[in-house]
Amino acid sequence: MARLSIEQLRRQELAAAAYEILQEEGIAGTTLAKVAERAGMSKGIVLHYFKGKDALLEAVMRHANALLRDEVIALMAKARTPRERIAAIVAGNFSPKFFKPEICNAWLSLCAEVPRNPTFARIQRVIHARMRSNLLSGLAELLPPERREAAVIGITAMIDGLWLRFGLNQEGLGQEEAMAQMEAVMSLHLGARGAGRIKRHSA
Repeated sequence: MARLSIEQLRRQELAAAAYEILQEEGIAGTTLAKVAERAGMSKGIVLHYFKGKDALLEAVMRHANALLRDEVIALMAKARTPRERIAAIVAGNFSPKFFKPEICNAWLSLCAEVPRNPTFARIQRVIHARMRSNLLSGLAELLPPERREAAVIGITAMIDGLWLRFGLNQEGLGQEEAMAQMEAVMSLHLGARGAGRIKRHSA
């Protein structure tokens, strides 16, 4: 694995610091000064690597996406069947590492900017395209072609909806309930092949 340059390391450190603050204080509270302080650097250093707040938030969105992507990849690597592959995608999206109030709130803050920020919109399209591709790779052996797209839409819409619901109101919805809802949707689309509980993964 190639070693990261000083610039790459600094950008990663700043993005990670900004991600922490975003979870705590939202977009309005994620200032360059606070990020600099959290990372132990000067505001001038932040501006050296990121020309403004939008550029920093873009890095945060990519950072958060990379964390979730790596979690899903790790779980998919353990899958032995197409059904387990789909379950791994779902389990990764509701991993205790990520499905918690502060991270859901941070994602809602970033997604709220998508209609006004072309870069955020492009990143979001990449995220959804990757999930669609991963799901289709499992569904190819479980459903006929004419039913696969509907299953992808149903599964991804439920994932997005549960994240939205949890971000707006955490009462009555935790990981267990979210996974139960996902199991119901998967059973609806996959029939008997979708029955059974998705394996939980602890943080």
